[in-house]
Amino acid sequence: MSSGAVAASLAALRADPATLTRRHPHHTFRTADERLARWEASGVNPGLFRSGQQIVRERFAELGLTRPLPLSRTLVGAESTRPGAFGGFHHPDQGYRHLQAVSVLTMYGPMEGDAPAHPKLALLDLLRAWAHDSLHYGSRRRYVDVAGVPTRVQYGINYRRANGASYSAADAANAPHTRNLGVVMEGACDREARRLTRAAAARSGVTEPEAPSRRLAFRDFTGCISPADVATDPGEGEGEEGTYLVSLARYERGVNQRYAAFLAEFAPGEEDELHGLVLRAVISGRTAGLSEWLDERHGPGAFSGAFLAAGYFAPPRTL
Repeated sequence: MSSGAVAASLAALRADPATLTRRHPHHTFRTADERLARWEASGVNPGLFRSGQQIVRERFAELGLTRPLPLSRTLVGAESTRPGAFGGFHHPDQGYRHLQAVSVLTMYGPMEGDAPAHPKLALLDLLRAWAHDSLHYGSRRRYVDVAGVPTRVQYGINYRRANGASYSAADAANAPHTRNLGVVMEGACDREARRLTRAAAARSGVTEPEAPSRRLAFRDFTGCISPADVATDPGEGEGEEGTYLVSLARYERGVNQRYAAFLAEFAPGEEDELHGLVLRAVISGRTAGLSEWLDERHGPGAFSGAFLAAGYFAPPRTL
């Protein structure tokens, strides 16, 4: 398969996202623009999201990302036929899908209605998810053909050989820090998305709710969550909202806390500067500036020394 054939294959995958939405047969999916219009028709003011969009676009332009994820490729599920369905950023099997270049999301809160039960939280959740997935959408990618299938060999600052070998190894399940570039990039995307959502909430005067579950969700959207908030799995066994809160806590521990530990370890007192370098490298696909910065502080080869998995460059085994 030539590069042109790879591009044609990707274009075919991206023409119809139904293969993704069919995995959620109980939910009705509409584009984010359509969903926001329906919410507005029901009396929900979308100004909070629209104001946040502007904050996001301005910051992304500074980072070198001039085209965030189109809202036409951001699908938001609601109107669920499943009793007790509960949606939001941590709903199972949602997020950005790079082969289809589509983000599959769900409305925060109870999903059986068309309009959100908690409008401000739903708008903040949508803003966080859209900003987060826009960074994934805007990250540098390269694909090659493997047995007739487009296969990603670069994503941002992470690389994968055509045989599936990844540049960095997975972290141990109980690791407090990370040596995995996938976690670093996921953490960087979410740190930035939550920072921008926090700015949007502050601009619109949105404050923490009193209800414990919604207060925890607000802290998650805005990056104000503390380790004590997620030291244990909250809400376990309490229906879909309880499952959602468990997923929230595990994501916080497995991604955001590990990324914060990475910044503190490699850039004490300069965390924001390193974070910005990571994001710019992920968007451009060029690691030179990031590697030079790390080398100046930790010696030559700091990037590969921290992340390169043993055996990544080993020749493939033959039978």
